[in-house]
Amino acid sequence: MTTFDDREQAFERKFALDNELEFKATARRNRLLGEWAAGLMGLATVEEYARAVVKSDFEQPGDEDVFRKVSEDLKGSGVAVSDSEVRMKMAELLAQAREQLKAGE
Repeated sequence: MTTFDDREQAFERKFALDNELEFKATARRNRLLGEWAAGLMGLATVEEYARAVVKSDFEQPGDEDVFRKVSEDLKGSGVAVSDSEVRMKMAELLAQAREQLKAGE
């Protein structure tokens, strides 16, 4: 193999690893978001709701399916949280999830 081939394979491995880490961070963010929302709604089944939020991410590409589920559930339960607050919480929890993964948690 040439040096170029070695570098190409290294970049491909890094790309795959970065994608895997981002997938894990998003899934962790969704679980944390579900726990946050369940707490606001006063649900007794926090873990069950958190799993439902994680599963909702597989409906469509992107974050809109997760945002829609949490936002609608909060409004449906009478919790007054704006859409911008939910989006800010999603961004905050994604950063937190990335840090947790980097720290090996």
